Amino acid sequence: MIPIRDRSRRNGFPWVTFTIVVLLGIVYVWDRQWSLIGPRIVFADLAARPVDVMAAIRGGEKEPLVTLFTSIFLHANTAHVLGNVLFLWVFGPRVEGRFGPVLFMLYYLFWGVFASFTQIFVTPQSGVPMVGASGAIAGVMGSYFLLFPAARIEAVILPFWFWPITVPAWLLLGLWFLLQVFIVQPGVANWAQAGGFLAGMLFVILVGDRRARERTRTADTGLR
Repeated sequence: MIPIRDRSRRNGFPWVTFTIVVLLGIVYVWDRQWSLIGPRIVFADLAARPVDVMAAIRGGEKEPLVTLFTSIFLHANTAHVLGNVLFLWVFGPRVEGRFGPVLFMLYYLFWGVFASFTQIFVTPQSGVPMVGASGAIAGVMGSYFLLFPAARIEAVILPFWFWPITVPAWLLLGLWFLLQVFIVQPGVANWAQAGGFLAGMLFVILVGDRRARERTRTADTGLR
């Protein structure tokens, strides 16, 4: 199932989510010298390679550690970036509204790095470059899964794109997570996406309820 709209969304404008979406688009075409298709050229050296990151952790040159951040803004092809942007735009706004823009931005970066480390832990000797915001966006989805499980998500099932259905968030996201764990997809860093999803859930468990209580307490104080 491919999500196309959060029917329960009621937040104000999600500036951080919007900024990330725009940034991902700009970096994508910039990487291809302002083309929508073609190989990565400009930022080809900024992809994360597990073997290089592991060598840096073990005491080698530290430059590969930077790619843990840069790689989450790069994408392999048009379908890759469009898919990630779609998922982020559906699930990002309400999570941003719950955590606030500053924390959401920091959490997003952490989820992306954590997701990369998960894939590196599973395939430490791989020299295949990892690119994509999928891990960070998976963190957004993991947070959404616990914060808004009953939210109504409008989705389509290919090839029946003309017949949208509405499903609860827990069902769509739960199926997506199981797909990452049990079905290996060629060319996809499944463990990075699963790791990002679990990291997003962990953040909700650790700080989600506390922030909700703080906001409620602040609102109550303002009414007195």
